[in-house]
Order: sequence, then C-alpha cells, then structure tokens
Amino acid sequence: MGTDKPVIGITMGDPCGIGAEIIIKALVDPDLRQQATYIVFGFSEQLSYTADRLDTDFIFFRNHHEDIREYNHQITVLDYDEFSAPAAMPRGPSKLGGAASLAFCEDAISAARLGLIDAMVTAPISKTSWKLAGQTKFPGHTELLAKRCGAKNVAMMFVSPKLKVVLATIHQALFDIRNSFTIGCVFNPMDLADQALRDWFGIEKPRLGIAGLNPHAGEDGQFGDEEQRIMEPAIMLANEAGINATGPLPADTIFLKALEGEFDAVVAMYHDQGLIPIKLLAWKDAVNLTLGLPIIRTSPDHGTAFDIAAKDLADPSSMKAAIRLAIELARRKA
Repeated sequence: MGTDKPVIGITMGDPCGIGAEIIIKALVDPDLRQQATYIVFGFSEQLSYTADRLDTDFIFFRNHHEDIREYNHQITVLDYDEFSAPAAMPRGPSKLGGAASLAFCEDAISAARLGLIDAMVTAPISKTSWKLAGQTKFPGHTELLAKRCGAKNVAMMFVSPKLKVVLATIHQALFDIRNSFTIGCVFNPMDLADQALRDWFGIEKPRLGIAGLNPHAGEDGQFGDEEQRIMEPAIMLANEAGINATGPLPADTIFLKALEGEFDAVVAMYHDQGLIPIKLLAWKDAVNLTLGLPIIRTSPDHGTAFDIAAKDLADPSSMKAAIRLAIELARRKA
C-alpha cells in the first residue's frame, strides 16, 4: 500500500445491529488508531449519528464507495447513499439491512483482492437479513468469501488467548452433517489449521487435537462408526502428510487437554461443538479468522445483537481483538 502502516478495511455489518457502535468504540482507541489506517464500508450518516449519541469524537473523511482508492486519511468512510437508510435504523432483520451489509462485504472483498486494503474485518451480519434481501446462495460471510476468492477449501478458526479451534463443518443443520461428512471434510481443516499455525502464529511444529463426532468418540463403534470409517483414515492421511494430528478424542475432554497445553489447536467436527468452549472461555476476546483465502479476513466472535442495538451497551472487545489480529497478520504477510 505504499505506507508503513497496514490499511484495514472494516465492513459495518448489518446497519440494524451494533456494527456502527463497536466500530466507533474500537477506532477511538488511541492505540488502535496509531497502528493502522482504516477504510470503513458503511453509512456515514449512521456512524456520525452513533458517535454523537456516544458523545465521542469520530473524525473521518467521507467518500463514495464507487470511488475507492488509496487515501492519506486516518479513517475513511466509503458511503452508500444510494440506500434510503435512516440514521437511526430499526432493530431486527430486514431486507434493507441484508442488502446493505452484503454490499459492504462485496466491496471490501474486491478491495482486498485488488490490494487496496491489506486485511478486512467484518462486523456481524444477519443471515436472515441476507435471505430477506434475496441472497440465498451463501449462509454467511465464510461461504461468500470462498466463492468470491475462488478458494476451494476454507475453514473457520476461532482464536482466543487460551484456545484455538477450527471447524470441520460450518453453517449446517446438525442432522444434515451426515450427508457431507467425508474424509476430505475432516482432512481439509487439519491441513489448513497446520498451515495457519505455522505461517500466521509462528508455531514450527503444530500439534492438533481432533475431536470425535459422537459421544466418547464413538467408543469403538458403539455410538456410531464415523470415527472409524471416516475420521481415522483422515487423520492417517494427515499424519502421512507430516501433520501432527491426534484423535479422534472425546469432545468432552479434548478442550481441557488443549487448555493444559497438549494441543496448539482443536479441530471440532461441527459448529456448536467448537463454539461453546470458545465463547465460554473468551466471550470478549475471541476472533473468527477465515483460513484458506488469498486475503486476510477476521471478525468479532458474536452476532448483530439486535436486542441491544442503539442502546450504547455493546462491548467492543471482540471487534478490537479482530482488528488487532488483522493488523498482526497484515504485517506478517508484508
């Protein structure tokens, strides 16, 4: 980008949620401000309105999103005034919120791929809002990012001070996992996790713990044969590829083993299996990092919080952590 500071793009997420609030609360932090320059994809009027409500100075340069380029400003807001959006948005899922948040995300992805930003941080979106706006192909950010970046294999890694978790399956109904649970489904997140721990986190010889799908990791086929039929061959392939992967291990103890230092990351088989321990241990500090992309993307580990939107109660800790990780990874990549 021609500067010694990375340029971090931040999408405002669903404008009916807490995105504007957590962005402002994060970027008024003097430490974060001096580490990077920022391009925010969102509604300038809503950001200004929110800053006034919070009684804080949020100074930015405004430009239209179609004129994105390199900027010399500390914070630039790329505005979307083609949307007829009130400064004080209604709370809850909406067609407007879905269309706007999708536009923010699409433009940030394009900017990252063009090298106009060094990393992107995405504020929370509502999957219901995306559906109301007609977006039915992608259930969330991760799937959209994979398609737009042409990434064959991607995975969600949740990074916290004490625990790192990678998911084998993402946004699927629990009973639907059986239709996509293959050797590749288990091997790919191990491969991506091993590479990320080496490249992004400087761990020379990563140790992965692989959580079983069934209770007691199937207990020799008594509670399902997926561990024997699918997971063990996938782990064997990983070991043959030089990946230090151990398992499948019972999910009710594997996270404790990781906390005690036995593993550098845990590969969980489904969404809530991995997210419950992360959110229990690091609700304020966890960050979602997408693996397998040619660009850097992080996000807070929480949702739109429609119930507290515009009430000035949102905690920006996870957004700050997401921005810090994006800065760190951008510097590593540079």
